[in-house]
Amino acid sequence: MASALGDLDGVLIGDDTGFEKKGVCSAGVQRQYTGTAGKITNCQLGVFLAYAGPKGRALVDRELYLPRSWTRDEVRLAAAKVPSETPFRTKPQLLRLMIERAVAAEIPFGWVTADEAYGDNGPLRAFLEEQQVSYVLAVSCDHVITTPAGRRRADALADKLPKRAWQRISCGDGAKGHRWYDWALVAMSRPEISLLIRQHASRPSELAFYLCHTPRAVPLTRLVRVAGTRWAVEECFQAAKNEAALDHYQVRLYKAWYRYVTLAMLALAWLAVTRAALTDDNGELPTSANEIRRMFITLCGPARDEKHARRWSRWRHSHQQRARHCHYQRQREPDH
Repeated sequence: MASALGDLDGVLIGDDTGFEKKGVCSAGVQRQYTGTAGKITNCQLGVFLAYAGPKGRALVDRELYLPRSWTRDEVRLAAAKVPSETPFRTKPQLLRLMIERAVAAEIPFGWVTADEAYGDNGPLRAFLEEQQVSYVLAVSCDHVITTPAGRRRADALADKLPKRAWQRISCGDGAKGHRWYDWALVAMSRPEISLLIRQHASRPSELAFYLCHTPRAVPLTRLVRVAGTRWAVEECFQAAKNEAALDHYQVRLYKAWYRYVTLAMLALAWLAVTRAALTDDNGELPTSANEIRRMFITLCGPARDEKHARRWSRWRHSHQQRARHCHYQRQREPDH
């Protein structure tokens, strides 16, 4: 995967996703909040590391989150075949473990990004800074920032910014056009640390905050692009669940979870690498992971009409390209 999708400016993205379950026997299951369901429910939580680069994106590592209620119950651990020496680790600690493995495996990357659950974690940020890893990590609005003028909440800093501090920049291409936001960069007491603030173009009260660590100076547009890359992990989760059946399992044991999830990730990586290999001369990715899976099943089936399948695939792709072009054409770039 690294040889096919790797890029020195690639981004490692940390995030977790939930797997709703019934009962109390599946390893790590308990009532806990998951953004997948948007509520507290009975589920397992998996922490994942995704990789996003110019050639594609895929899930590259995984860890099952074991709550304290599990690591303190030896009987329950034994029943789920969890190794007795397995310690309790928070989700940021699991993400750090996977980043360490990515570094040891020499996966080429230049950035790390994640949401507030990880960005608000001081030890994780300190680890990345010690390793001289650049990051753009989301933090909560009440995160306290150390500035040359003293300690301030992130939202308090945003309120004091003049209009000239904001720049309208696209953080990436979406299915229906560029994703335009207003952005501002606030200097901290340490030159390598800064606060990136995102403001919705039509709803100024809607803000998001990112702590940035850049050992070397980089332009604002690059920080914005990294911040916008975080959505790629959600696309990976959606593709893994829809195309590789990431959440369609009935396993209960600890090692069985890792085996199943690893196979699903491998299937997703195959789709991503195949997609990258089909890149045309203009650098456009010609088809989606969904379409590759559909064609693979169709062409490997017992009764197949290869010519019809290829014609049907080309028609779907051209229709999708026309729809995308129309969305971009209708979207007018906001005035700067």
